[in-house]
Amino acid sequence: MSPKMGRPVIGNPKTNDIKVRLDDETHNKLLEYCKEKGITKAEAVRQGIHLLLRK
Repeated sequence: MSPKMGRPVIGNPKTNDIKVRLDDETHNKLLEYCKEKGITKAEAVRQGIHLLLRK
């Protein structure tokens, strides 16, 4: 069997995933933020984690 086909991962691969439950208000705020910044929800969560760790 040949190795897995597809594009090679460049940089730091994102192999871990999490599930988060949000109320409607928080989810809408997240969507609004992502639209303003032009980023994905996952990227917004990553940025939020980094902000928490800087304190």
